[in-house]
Amino acid sequence: MSKGNVVAIIPARYTSTRLPGKPLVEIARRPMVIHVYERAQAAQSVSRVIVATDDTRVLEAVQSYGGEAVMTSPEHRSGTDRLAEVAASLSAEIIVNVQGDEPLIEPSTIDAAVAPLIEDPRILMSTTREPIESVEDAFNPNVVKVVTDSEGFALYFSRSPIPYPRTAGIGDIDWRKSLPEELQQAALKQYFKHTGMYAYRRQFLLKYASLPSTPLEKLEALEQLRALEHGFRIKVVTVPHRSIGVDTPEDLERVRRIIEGGAESSANKFLS
Repeated sequence: MSKGNVVAIIPARYTSTRLPGKPLVEIARRPMVIHVYERAQAAQSVSRVIVATDDTRVLEAVQSYGGEAVMTSPEHRSGTDRLAEVAASLSAEIIVNVQGDEPLIEPSTIDAAVAPLIEDPRILMSTTREPIESVEDAFNPNVVKVVTDSEGFALYFSRSPIPYPRTAGIGDIDWRKSLPEELQQAALKQYFKHTGMYAYRRQFLLKYASLPSTPLEKLEALEQLRALEHGFRIKVVTVPHRSIGVDTPEDLERVRRIIEGGAESSANKFLS
């Protein structure tokens, strides 16, 4: 498969309850969506990057940096629906959903998500996961956890701390209270954070976006559960890099400290 068959799409909805105008918040004097765009462009497997937005301010900001952006319907329920609207007009075989609030996403992580679809024509959808290193993250509902089978396919995604360490005791949901520190650290080795990016075969994406919402998807507010509930498998690749999604003002300040402190190369001129 040639590189031209992989297109990365960045859904960038302007409205956000906790961070209004989130795609355009400034990090090192540039909008956050531009940091994401630049990192998607750096992925070796990706030939084209498109921002899919519902707001002309985002469209114009991306275009002002020389990037490609398209307007999509403001009525979409999810980023996947926005993604599918753009994908329907493309000829690419593989579509990568790169979250617009991941300004520190590693290009190699994007490549890792794409690799299973290139290597195995039977795989329709893939994603990545990364180790969880703190008990706090294991219990944080904003950090989505994933468990997989012996072949690396997702069994379940949850905002709850899964798996549950039975040694914590029956009925003790918060095992922080019952497990000594050394056992907590041992338990953490079984926990993985879902990075929140996906690669799809284009035809499957269009079908997936048309599927009705499912009970677990609604209960956990995790769209990927729709695929599992409808019987589709999701390949999960473990990556070493840690991502930081910007969901809160605290997340934003943390990312700003990393980027503006020179811990990554985003100070380089965009699209050099």
